Amino acid sequence: MMTGIDLLGFAAGTLTTCAFWPQLQKTWTSKSAGDVSLGMLAIFSTGVCLWFLYGLVLHSWPIILTNFITLLLTGAILVLKLRYRANGG
Repeated sequence: MMTGIDLLGFAAGTLTTCAFWPQLQKTWTSKSAGDVSLGMLAIFSTGVCLWFLYGLVLHSWPIILTNFITLLLTGAILVLKLRYRANGG
């Protein structure tokens, strides 16, 4: 059963997850990730992965789902950053 706390968690997670969508779109369309810090992406992605694992331990769907999606988005930005850097972009 979904509680008010779960809804709050989903709302917070959804907003923080959606925050990466504009960066992914910009990186994809411009074929450049020069303004994105590789260090920030690596550290943030590691933190999100740990939040995901924490959610698994707690069986907390708001933490699990939103951090999994955030990990996919930041992972995609990270892959594009490395790909465009290798291509000179």
